[in-house]
Amino acid sequence: MSTVPTSDQFLALSCSNVGVGPGGTTSMVARVSIVDYRGSVVFDKYVAPTMDVRRAVTDYRTSATGITQAHLYSGDAWAFSVVQQYVASLIKGKILVGHSLWNDLSVLGIPHPAVATRDVALYQPFRNALRSPHQVVGLQTLAWQLMCRRCQEGQLHPLENARAALDLYRSHADEWEAAVMKGNWPCALPPSTFSRCYL
Repeated sequence: MSTVPTSDQFLALSCSNVGVGPGGTTSMVARVSIVDYRGSVVFDKYVAPTMDVRRAVTDYRTSATGITQAHLYSGDAWAFSVVQQYVASLIKGKILVGHSLWNDLSVLGIPHPAVATRDVALYQPFRNALRSPHQVVGLQTLAWQLMCRRCQEGQLHPLENARAALDLYRSHADEWEAAVMKGNWPCALPPSTFSRCYL
Protein backbone atom coordinates (compact mmCIF):
# COMPACT_ATOMS: atom_id res chain seq x y z
CA MET A 1 0.00 0.00 0.00
CA SER A 2 1.45 3.31 -0.99
CA THR A 3 -0.68 5.58 1.18
CA VAL A 4 -1.76 5.49 4.79
CA PRO A 5 -5.08 3.66 4.95
CA THR A 6 -8.14 5.58 6.09
CA SER A 7 -10.41 4.41 8.89
CA ASP A 8 -13.14 3.32 6.46
CA GLN A 9 -10.75 0.73 5.02
CA PHE A 10 -10.66 -1.28 8.27
CA LEU A 11 -12.88 -4.00 9.67
CA ALA A 12 -12.22 -6.17 12.73
CA LEU A 13 -13.30 -9.82 12.71
CA SER A 14 -13.77 -12.45 15.39
CA CYS A 15 -15.53 -15.82 15.34
CA SER A 16 -16.79 -18.24 17.98
CA ASN A 17 -16.69 -21.92 17.21
CA VAL A 18 -18.26 -25.14 18.36
CA GLY A 19 -16.48 -28.49 18.28
CA VAL A 20 -17.28 -31.30 15.88
CA GLY A 21 -15.87 -34.79 15.46
CA PRO A 22 -14.33 -37.05 18.09
CA GLY A 23 -13.88 -35.09 21.29
CA GLY A 24 -15.09 -31.89 19.63
CA THR A 25 -11.54 -30.93 18.66
CA THR A 26 -12.37 -29.77 15.12
CA SER A 27 -13.78 -26.23 15.02
CA MET A 28 -16.94 -25.28 13.14
CA VAL A 29 -17.92 -21.61 13.00
CA ALA A 30 -20.98 -20.81 15.10
CA ARG A 31 -20.93 -17.01 15.33
CA VAL A 32 -19.27 -14.30 13.27
CA SER A 33 -18.84 -10.72 14.45
CA ILE A 34 -17.43 -7.78 12.48
CA VAL A 35 -17.02 -4.20 13.68
CA ASP A 36 -15.86 -1.04 11.93
CA TYR A 37 -12.93 1.17 12.97
CA ARG A 38 -15.03 2.85 15.66
CA GLY A 39 -16.18 -0.50 17.07
CA SER A 40 -19.73 -0.24 15.73
CA VAL A 41 -21.35 -3.54 14.76
CA VAL A 42 -21.28 -4.20 11.03
CA PHE A 43 -22.25 -7.88 11.21
CA ASP A 44 -23.07 -10.24 14.08
CA LYS A 45 -24.79 -13.53 13.29
CA TYR A 46 -25.03 -17.08 14.51
CA VAL A 47 -24.31 -19.67 11.86
CA ALA A 48 -26.66 -22.57 11.29
CA PRO A 49 -24.66 -25.78 10.96
CA THR A 50 -24.26 -27.38 7.57
CA MET A 51 -25.19 -30.78 8.99
CA ASP A 52 -27.52 -32.13 11.66
CA VAL A 53 -26.10 -30.37 14.71
CA ARG A 54 -27.49 -32.94 17.16
CA ARG A 55 -25.22 -35.58 15.65
CA ALA A 56 -22.39 -33.40 14.34
CA VAL A 57 -21.61 -31.03 17.22
CA THR A 58 -19.89 -32.94 19.97
CA ASP A 59 -18.87 -29.91 22.06
CA TYR A 60 -20.81 -26.64 22.06
CA ARG A 61 -18.06 -25.13 24.23
CA THR A 62 -20.92 -23.42 26.07
CA SER A 63 -18.89 -22.67 29.19
CA ALA A 64 -16.41 -20.70 27.08
CA THR A 65 -18.68 -19.28 24.36
CA GLY A 66 -22.21 -19.26 25.76
CA ILE A 67 -23.37 -20.94 22.55
CA THR A 68 -26.07 -23.58 22.80
CA GLN A 69 -27.97 -25.72 20.32
CA ALA A 70 -30.81 -23.18 20.50
CA HIS A 71 -28.57 -20.42 19.08
CA LEU A 72 -27.64 -22.51 16.05
CA TYR A 73 -31.22 -23.52 15.33
CA SER A 74 -32.83 -20.13 15.93
CA GLY A 75 -34.63 -18.36 13.11
CA ASP A 76 -31.93 -15.68 13.33
CA ALA A 77 -29.07 -18.06 12.45
CA TRP A 78 -27.89 -17.79 8.86
CA ALA A 79 -26.81 -20.70 6.68
CA PHE A 80 -23.04 -21.12 6.47
CA SER A 81 -22.95 -20.53 2.70
CA VAL A 82 -24.86 -17.25 3.10
CA VAL A 83 -22.57 -16.10 5.92
CA GLN A 84 -19.49 -17.08 3.92
CA GLN A 85 -20.60 -15.13 0.83
CA TYR A 86 -21.74 -12.12 2.86
CA VAL A 87 -18.55 -11.91 4.92
CA ALA A 88 -16.36 -12.42 1.84
CA SER A 89 -18.07 -9.48 0.13
CA LEU A 90 -17.86 -7.33 3.30
CA ILE A 91 -14.12 -7.83 3.79
CA LYS A 92 -13.11 -7.67 0.13
CA GLY A 93 -10.78 -4.72 -0.37
CA LYS A 94 -10.65 -4.05 3.39
CA ILE A 95 -7.84 -4.27 5.90
CA LEU A 96 -8.80 -6.96 8.37
CA VAL A 97 -7.87 -6.57 12.05
CA GLY A 98 -8.07 -9.37 14.58
CA HIS A 99 -6.28 -11.79 16.85
CA SER A 100 -5.08 -15.06 15.29
CA LEU A 101 -6.99 -14.23 12.12
CA TRP A 102 -5.87 -17.48 10.54
CA ASN A 103 -8.31 -19.33 12.81
CA ASP A 104 -11.23 -17.12 11.75
CA LEU A 105 -10.37 -17.22 8.05
CA SER A 106 -9.94 -20.99 8.23
CA VAL A 107 -13.35 -21.76 9.77
CA LEU A 108 -14.98 -19.33 7.33
CA GLY A 109 -13.15 -20.83 4.35
CA ILE A 110 -12.30 -17.32 3.12
CA PRO A 111 -8.76 -16.39 2.07
CA HIS A 112 -7.64 -12.77 2.45
CA PRO A 113 -4.54 -10.92 1.21
CA ALA A 114 -1.85 -11.17 3.87
CA VAL A 115 -0.79 -7.57 3.23
CA ALA A 116 -4.35 -6.50 4.11
CA THR A 117 -4.31 -8.07 7.57
CA ARG A 118 -3.33 -6.52 10.87
CA ASP A 119 -3.10 -9.44 13.27
CA VAL A 120 -2.30 -8.34 16.81
CA ALA A 121 -1.21 -11.91 17.67
CA LEU A 122 1.58 -11.61 15.09
CA TYR A 123 2.65 -7.99 15.65
CA GLN A 124 6.30 -8.27 16.69
CA PRO A 125 6.47 -5.13 18.90
CA PHE A 126 3.62 -6.55 21.05
CA ARG A 127 5.38 -9.90 21.32
CA ASN A 128 8.68 -8.21 22.18
CA ALA A 129 7.04 -6.01 24.81
CA LEU A 130 5.80 -9.15 26.57
CA ARG A 131 9.13 -10.96 26.10
CA SER A 132 7.49 -13.61 23.91
CA PRO A 133 9.07 -12.91 20.51
CA HIS A 134 8.48 -16.41 19.12
CA GLN A 135 5.05 -17.33 20.42
CA VAL A 136 1.46 -16.22 20.07
CA VAL A 137 0.26 -14.24 23.08
CA GLY A 138 -3.44 -14.54 23.92
CA LEU A 139 -5.78 -11.60 23.38
CA GLN A 140 -6.68 -11.46 27.07
CA THR A 141 -2.98 -11.13 28.01
CA LEU A 142 -2.27 -8.55 25.29
CA ALA A 143 -5.26 -6.42 26.30
CA TRP A 144 -4.38 -6.52 29.99
CA GLN A 145 -0.61 -6.08 29.69
CA LEU A 146 -0.67 -3.40 26.97
CA MET A 147 -3.91 -1.51 27.70
CA CYS A 148 -4.82 -2.47 31.30
CA ARG A 149 -8.10 -3.67 29.85
CA ARG A 150 -9.91 -6.80 30.86
CA CYS A 151 -11.54 -8.94 28.22
CA GLN A 152 -12.70 -12.52 27.85
CA GLU A 153 -13.64 -12.73 31.51
CA GLY A 154 -16.20 -15.46 31.94
CA GLN A 155 -17.25 -16.28 28.40
CA LEU A 156 -15.59 -15.40 25.11
CA HIS A 157 -17.56 -12.82 23.16
CA PRO A 158 -16.62 -12.23 19.52
CA LEU A 159 -17.78 -8.59 19.48
CA GLU A 160 -15.67 -7.84 22.53
CA ASN A 161 -12.71 -9.70 20.99
CA ALA A 162 -12.99 -7.81 17.69
CA ARG A 163 -13.11 -4.49 19.55
CA ALA A 164 -10.18 -5.41 21.82
CA ALA A 165 -8.04 -6.40 18.82
CA LEU A 166 -9.02 -3.18 17.07
CA ASP A 167 -8.11 -1.09 20.12
CA LEU A 168 -4.73 -2.82 20.31
CA TYR A 169 -4.13 -2.10 16.63
CA ARG A 170 -5.21 1.54 17.00
CA SER A 171 -2.83 1.99 19.95
CA HIS A 172 0.09 1.35 17.54
CA ALA A 173 -1.50 2.18 14.19
CA ASP A 174 0.93 4.95 13.28
CA GLU A 175 4.02 2.82 13.93
CA TRP A 176 2.44 -0.24 12.29
CA GLU A 177 1.46 1.58 9.11
CA ALA A 178 4.80 3.43 8.93
CA ALA A 179 6.60 0.08 8.98
CA VAL A 180 4.30 -1.33 6.29
CA MET A 181 4.81 1.73 4.08
CA LYS A 182 8.60 1.37 4.39
CA GLY A 183 8.35 -2.28 3.34
CA ASN A 184 9.33 -3.54 6.80
CA TRP A 185 6.50 -5.96 7.58
CA PRO A 186 6.23 -5.74 11.40
CA CYS A 187 4.61 -9.12 12.00
CA ALA A 188 5.67 -12.72 12.40
CA LEU A 189 4.28 -15.21 9.93
CA PRO A 190 1.12 -17.15 10.77
CA PRO A 191 1.43 -20.92 11.22
CA SER A 192 2.40 -22.44 7.87
CA THR A 193 -0.45 -24.95 8.09
CA PHE A 194 -2.81 -21.99 7.56
CA SER A 195 -1.10 -20.56 4.46
CA ARG A 196 -4.24 -21.34 2.44
CA CYS A 197 -6.01 -18.58 4.41
CA TYR A 198 -3.87 -15.87 2.79
CA LEU A 199 -3.59 -14.62 -0.77
